[in-house]
Amino acid sequence: MLTETLKKLFNRDLHKLKTEIESYQNEANLWIIDKSIANSAGNLSLHLIGNLNTYIGATLGDSGYIRNRELEFTLKNVPRGELIEKINQTIEVVNQTLDKITVKEISAEYPLLVFEEKNSTEYFLTHLTTHLAYHLGQINYHRRLLDVI
Repeated sequence: MLTETLKKLFNRDLHKLKTEIESYQNEANLWIIDKSIANSAGNLSLHLIGNLNTYIGATLGDSGYIRNRELEFTLKNVPRGELIEKINQTIEVVNQTLDKITVKEISAEYPLLVFEEKNSTEYFLTHLTTHLAYHLGQINYHRRLLDVI
């Protein structure tokens, strides 16, 4: 079933996100921006956490999560351990929500208008996996480019 595939992709990439954050040799480098790099790895991580907790946890799983999108990009110097804990909590929320979603729900229209037109929940969840992968790639590149001893 599609939800099992989605769970595998979200888990793979969220665990990879943790690995990337743990791999920074200097924790302060998580927050570096330079020249045309507008978002640090720390802020991209907060953005992914907020995104998945909003669109999967709150919208589909009724988790009660309330997003502050602006803080995802302005908050700085969150300790690495706190980021890892937030990622772990996000993994739990994603798994719990996807475990409960039915075939009927995944085929239905996604409850929120996020883009210019409505989409199915299936489409939107697939979009969320590619959004995660996109920012994960940016974080990997950020680490390899800027985390130099």
